[in-house]
Amino acid sequence: MNQTASEWKDYECIDTGNGEKLERWKDVILRRPDPQALWPIEKEDRLWLHPHAHYHRSRSGGGSWEFLKPLKNEWKINYKHLTFKVSPTGFKHTGLFPEQAANWDFMMDKIQKANRDIRVLNLFAYTGGATMACASANACEVVHVDASKGMVNWAKENMVLSHLENKKIRFIVDDVIKFVEREKRRGRTYHALIMDPPSYGRGPGGEIWKIEEQLYPLILKCMDILDDDPLFFLVNSYTTGFSPTVLNNILHSTLLRKYPNGIIESGENGLPITRTQTILPCGIYGRWVSKK
Repeated sequence: MNQTASEWKDYECIDTGNGEKLERWKDVILRRPDPQALWPIEKEDRLWLHPHAHYHRSRSGGGSWEFLKPLKNEWKINYKHLTFKVSPTGFKHTGLFPEQAANWDFMMDKIQKANRDIRVLNLFAYTGGATMACASANACEVVHVDASKGMVNWAKENMVLSHLENKKIRFIVDDVIKFVEREKRRGRTYHALIMDPPSYGRGPGGEIWKIEEQLYPLILKCMDILDDDPLFFLVNSYTTGFSPTVLNNILHSTLLRKYPNGIIESGENGLPITRTQTILPCGIYGRWVSKK
């Protein structure tokens, strides 16, 4: 089941092609690389040629921004009742993945309709889009875990921007595997679990993460801290070569066996492309969802 983040007002994927995408972030036009846009640009017009900033990849790796118009270091955009800080980073990113809005809508809907207290654990939580969505839906507690202190601080800014300071959000800088193992020893459990693991990464203590080796064991560890009556378990991935079927099969052999009262859903995340009326694929998701 593919899902599309189609309810944005402050964000728009205007056009794509030649390995790039042209985006509107409120009033700012950015031109960035996108490896999925393998088709040609139909018309490289004024917006393509004169964005506020254009990220150029380097042949030696990495890349840099070319700023073509005056642009603040950061600005704010809204998604429904949520507000986020956006800022071009050295790795082409902006601090927000707009296609994740489809997952935010799913989480908010499930938590609001649960009619019970829901504790949420968000692993590899980045700048906190999912954290803010769950907190705004009145989860009784959201625990936000990421190995990057800078990203956790950014998430704290997003909490303030979204006026969620009075919600119970715990921000933790830690290696996610070590954190999950400690939560098991503490006897802590969660009703909903979200993870967005990178293909490769390092923890704050130099711990090495390789998704193809550690995703399945991590999901098993996370099942040890799930409540006996869980609400949902969501895995998001941008790893090249992983299809939705991979996540579907992993969740079938783990979550569904232990919790047969749920269903497995998986598919692509996507963004609508305004000019071509087509969809830009933006990673995959898989989730176990309670039937209740």
